[in-house]
Amino acid sequence: MARKLWAVRGLAALATGAMALSLAACGGGGAGGAGAGGAGGAPAQAEEGGLVGVAMPTETSERWIADGDAVQSGLEKAGYDVDLQFAGDDIPTQQQQVDQMITKGAKALIIAAIDGTALQSQLDAAAAEGIPVISYDRLIRDSKNVDFYVSFDNYQVGVQQGTSLLTGLGLLDENGEKAADAPKGPLNVELFAGSPDDNNAGFFFDGAMSVIQPYIDDKTIVVPSKQTDFDTVATLRWEQERAQKRMEDLLTSSYNGGEEVDGVLSPYDGLSRGIITALQNEGYGKGDKAMPIITGQDAEIASVKLIDDGVQYSTIFKDTRLLAEQAVTATQDFLSGKEPEANNTTDYDNGVKVVPSYLLDSVIVDKDNIKSALVDTGYWTEEEVASGQAD
Repeated sequence: MARKLWAVRGLAALATGAMALSLAACGGGGAGGAGAGGAGGAPAQAEEGGLVGVAMPTETSERWIADGDAVQSGLEKAGYDVDLQFAGDDIPTQQQQVDQMITKGAKALIIAAIDGTALQSQLDAAAAEGIPVISYDRLIRDSKNVDFYVSFDNYQVGVQQGTSLLTGLGLLDENGEKAADAPKGPLNVELFAGSPDDNNAGFFFDGAMSVIQPYIDDKTIVVPSKQTDFDTVATLRWEQERAQKRMEDLLTSSYNGGEEVDGVLSPYDGLSRGIITALQNEGYGKGDKAMPIITGQDAEIASVKLIDDGVQYSTIFKDTRLLAEQAVTATQDFLSGKEPEANNTTDYDNGVKVVPSYLLDSVIVDKDNIKSALVDTGYWTEEEVASGQAD
């Protein structure tokens, strides 16, 4: 269903520009001095058309289905053949898929990695063939053979998540300033992070904690579980079921004396829904036991409905149509012998090199701006928001 939805919307919705995201260039440069080919490989010759391999991590998230379809649509409109593969969150499957793309003669690769450290041999093979590699949303680590990175400002996404949590708790006002009538606390908050094998997860968590930590330090916020470090609160593979189980365990171990949860930092809508299920099973959202302030990310339609219904507090909207467009643009640049435009050449070090990057902005969405941020921009319709399902 989602695939059909995005095939229709594709990149055409970008032309509306209703939610244009402005970016100031932070630096020039392109593919790290490797010319227009894979890092360390022979420069690609200017050409039109050809096969582009697109490796996406999973079809279990509507977000990744949307990304894959949008990238494919944009590449096909630009005249390329596309080999789009989803790996079912299985690392060996993704490795095999990328190997097959190279064997089929792909001229470029766009890869959203399951594990950002697990594709070294595939990247070496791509470089040997002069195939440029674009790391899509998740930075591929520990290899010199990553030519370009397209993503959002992931640290800022985390800052937005932390800010929205503090706003929901009444500590900040709508302008992000300290609220005049802020509660003195202590407020009980639990922390969740994303998958430890996803480079973005650390950026999200660090960004969020940059605004939350001062409130922990002055004891306005307390974490009853005392679980505050990334390794402890990380959620492998971003799995909803893991988040639900951990929230259930936290409620049993740290809230068995009448304490109530006031807020939960969640970095992804799927995790948020698992957390919400655990809380609802313990009576939150019923009677006088209010649902905590719960954050999210990706503006998944099921969570947008929860926000509209006042269950989940917020999500971070990353317009993946724009991300797909940027990946297509970078591919076109590489295959025409040019270096893609980067607006960040300092911050995304993959352990071997700083990867030239193009970063997009994101938006905090709560109940008050669902229409302006998501409906008016054509991302979701009013009917979809009301039903919680994509048409």
